[in-house]
Amino acid sequence: MSRTRARVSAPDQACVAAVDLARAAAEELARPGEPGEHLGYESEGDRIVTHYFACLDRAYRGWRWAVTVTRASRAKKVTVSEAVLLPGSGALLAPEWLPWSERLRPGDLGVGDLLPTADDDDRLAPGFTETDDDTDRQMVFEYGLGRARVLSAIGRDRAARRWHAGEHGPHTPIAHAAPAQCSTCGFYWLLAGELRLSFGVCANEYAPDDGRVVAADHGCGAHSEAAVLPAPVEQAIPILDDLGYDLMEEETGSVDASASEELGHS
Repeated sequence: MSRTRARVSAPDQACVAAVDLARAAAEELARPGEPGEHLGYESEGDRIVTHYFACLDRAYRGWRWAVTVTRASRAKKVTVSEAVLLPGSGALLAPEWLPWSERLRPGDLGVGDLLPTADDDDRLAPGFTETDDDTDRQMVFEYGLGRARVLSAIGRDRAARRWHAGEHGPHTPIAHAAPAQCSTCGFYWLLAGELRLSFGVCANEYAPDDGRVVAADHGCGAHSEAAVLPAPVEQAIPILDDLGYDLMEEETGSVDASASEELGHS
């Protein structure tokens, strides 16, 4: 059994020689002087050849101009089929396109923006009471006894991981320098539900995390027990006795006033 080999046609010499024609087609699309040296050619089929030229545009480094020329059967005139700019091996390419829902990042949502949630979002789970009657289901929702969807176990786990690894978790400089953890602070308001063992809300108006969800092992310098100062001691008012008096003994001087000794005065 012999293998069949695909016949590779030899490059058409008329198309191979049409370098100037291909360069002129590239210069019509590019600015003058941007198509650089001829990088070679490639046979695309019978009487079809693609010529490659270097791109000298600084915004497209690593790209190349590709101009395909051809001629009809039994015709001597070579014509241009197409001319495009193609990336080379070291070309700078744009990242792969992603839908907007996957490009969205925290903080991108602005005033008036709407962020619809997919029906199959794994972060959410049905929150209403399962009933067979649509009327009962709607009544439960309208009376506030349930919500259309609530956090699923996956949603809670993702939120817990994100909060614990964020700015309000234990791995921040302010938490490392804190005198104690938030779990021992009097301003630490516990969350309800399954996250109450790990997270709470800071209620200290002087703390940098006031009104934010913080991890139990987070901390800051505004801890309620950080600096408990002793009560100041009130100084007693001095009492002045302005009614009584003390007798002072007269001190005897060094000169006797009663002596008649002359002191050398005339």
